[in-house]
Amino acid sequence: MSEEKQGVRLETWLAVGLVVSILVSTSLILFASSDKQTVYSAYVVEADGDYQYQQLGAMRDSLGKYTIANTMSTPMLVNDWREPHRTTLVIVAPEKPFDQAEAEAIHDFVANKGGKVILAADSSNAQQVAAQFGVQFFQFPVMDMDQFYEVKHYRGDKAGTQAPQNQKNVWTVASINQDVSEMNALEMGTGCTSDNLLEHKTDNCRMPVLMRSPTAIQVLGPGIGEEEDIRRDVKVLATASDSAYQDRTGTGDLTSTLNIKLGAGQTGLIIRIDYPGIEVMDAIPGSGGARLDEISVTGSIVFVSNDDALADHLWDEAIAKSTGKDQCQSDLVYLNHTCWNAELNGESLWKGNGAYFAELIHDMSEQDNDELSSLIKLHPEKFYVVFDESRHVTSTLTAPFTEAMGAIVLLTSDAWLKWLIVLNLLALLSIAIMVVPEKENWRHVFDLTRFRERPEKIDPNQYQMRVRQALMEKVRIFHDLTKDQMAIKAPAEVQALIRDPRLVELAYSQNRIFTPEELRQHLQAIRRWGK
Repeated sequence: MSEEKQGVRLETWLAVGLVVSILVSTSLILFASSDKQTVYSAYVVEADGDYQYQQLGAMRDSLGKYTIANTMSTPMLVNDWREPHRTTLVIVAPEKPFDQAEAEAIHDFVANKGGKVILAADSSNAQQVAAQFGVQFFQFPVMDMDQFYEVKHYRGDKAGTQAPQNQKNVWTVASINQDVSEMNALEMGTGCTSDNLLEHKTDNCRMPVLMRSPTAIQVLGPGIGEEEDIRRDVKVLATASDSAYQDRTGTGDLTSTLNIKLGAGQTGLIIRIDYPGIEVMDAIPGSGGARLDEISVTGSIVFVSNDDALADHLWDEAIAKSTGKDQCQSDLVYLNHTCWNAELNGESLWKGNGAYFAELIHDMSEQDNDELSSLIKLHPEKFYVVFDESRHVTSTLTAPFTEAMGAIVLLTSDAWLKWLIVLNLLALLSIAIMVVPEKENWRHVFDLTRFRERPEKIDPNQYQMRVRQALMEKVRIFHDLTKDQMAIKAPAEVQALIRDPRLVELAYSQNRIFTPEELRQHLQAIRRWGK
């Protein structure tokens, strides 16, 4: 009866410990994160005040036809994802720089697996990845004296008076898949219409894109002793005007010698690099989606020199209007600079950045690939958009939790197995909390996987016998003898093996009682013996 009650009590404490550990962990995470506002996240829906406008919720909602997912661990896992050639990884505003292994994994994902990546940043945190593709991110913001847009002050959802001009509010007109330097005058001046977007016929037109304080990006040639990667197809989709310069002083002073211009057409804002001709396995036409075969796909990565270009306040036209952004206004407002309607004939309305990037994602994902089965092409949910949530900086207390989750995800990408590992860890923690205090005389043996119970104290009268046993065991092992072989040897033979007179006396003196000091000296002699 007592054993049954003890079993019930242990199970009860186990359940209580598990619940308490979950509650405490959750409370600590919430408390530690309470003083930090997360930005550029696809999963923050109720941020305080203006922070909500700096999220990616509008982007996530508008791309709902695709299968949306996220990664919280590391981009090193991209090559383990299902159908990487149908996956677009979106990395916006990396607050932590990538390491070399992560950058190489992303390059392999694009150049060898046919994956798609959009990397939007205005800092050097993206440079490690960019360097893998021969792209340079500059450190300082761009000021464009000709291509900047006007903003109105706003309160709530109502825009009011004109805000002071800010040349860091840069606008550009971008193509989807053509290098702007290679487009003819007709294509350069053609705006993509709503029908073009509906039918995905956007090869020969351009669209307005608004940015806030972008940096500049450039494509670099091969270095000394390096060969050009003949596989990559580089396209500069958008640039700033020729009057743009890098504000290195932070003052906006155009006369400063520290501020530099990169040259006509060299201040890149959006760059696309394609790797065509990658062979992957997928369903092919005429098989009803049942037969897999090799098809040719194109890996693509797009570098955007500004993270705000994908944020809520520029992604959605309605949100943008409520925050003071608007269509091109009167010539009086744009008296000393131009608006995007000066670049485009016909359709020149800005539809929010979401219209451009949604079409860009559609084009990158190759949903019109003729080698792909129609059962795949006609179902957007078979294409994946993955938001990288691992680049956000966490607080000191939440960092161990985030790193632990990252390590678990590294072990497995299976959702059920991942949560099974988490629950097992919590269960082990609960058991350790409950069981360990009930044991007595634990000692640390410098091995976290083992615990031993402290032995009873040795009788001082046995010290001499144990030292003698230690000597004989070392002699046996040194001469590679089994216990049986050692046992049948005559005393004279053993003495010949030992050779040291003091140790021979220790081994065979039955009447002599050694003092503790003598035993310590013998122990030192035993340690030196055989060396």
